[in-house]
Amino acid sequence: MCPTNVFFNNFTNSQEQVLIEDLVIESIKIYGHDVLYCPRTLVNKDEIYGEDSISRYNTQYMVEMYVKNVMGFEGEGDFMSKFNLQVRDQMTLTIARRTFFDEIGNVESIDRPQEGDLVYFPLNKKIFVVKFVEHEAIFYQMGALQTYDLTCELWEYSNEVLNTGINDIDKFQKDYSFEMSVYGIKTEDGYVIKDEDGYDIIQEQYNFVTQVGDSFEDNEELQTEADNVLDFSERDPFSEGVY
Repeated sequence: MCPTNVFFNNFTNSQEQVLIEDLVIESIKIYGHDVLYCPRTLVNKDEIYGEDSISRYNTQYMVEMYVKNVMGFEGEGDFMSKFNLQVRDQMTLTIARRTFFDEIGNVESIDRPQEGDLVYFPLNKKIFVVKFVEHEAIFYQMGALQTYDLTCELWEYSNEVLNTGINDIDKFQKDYSFEMSVYGIKTEDGYVIKDEDGYDIIQEQYNFVTQVGDSFEDNEELQTEADNVLDFSERDPFSEGVY
């Protein structure tokens, strides 16, 4: 015999499960935000560490997501470390399972959001990277799961290839990439034109100092202060002889 009441089926009623899913999707459409979701394409995955430092982001999909942390960003926030200023803002975004499958998963042949994918948040024009995907945020309403919770952290660009067709996203590569090929003169098919020696032909606006320079660097200030402390103009203790 079944120990629970057979007249009340709370876990296998597909019609009520679909109703709740419809209500969840409608709620996200009302209270959510339009964001751009960019799936990551792995180029050279390190099977030991499970990472790919030269990932590509070639597509983007506009979907609606709900921001759960309404009181502000979470995470460690902004703090000073030995590596200078660190910004570790985090946010939790909720997306309906059906929405993800219909708009993204069915096209990209993935069954759920992936860690490492990017989410562009137009409200503050920032890009966040998916750090963790929680698939049981709301625990089996009527015996089914309706949403994914995406824990996202402010993305730190590290020379990935951005070719989504959205200027607010792709400009990160042009502004911060160290690769000269970003400024290469390309053919209609997107191939960089090379000279007879095999080097890429680069546009004139590429400036190595501008690309590599750091707005937070203190090299000149430190050099000036060091000159005031150590003055070797009359005598250099590191050289032989006396001057």
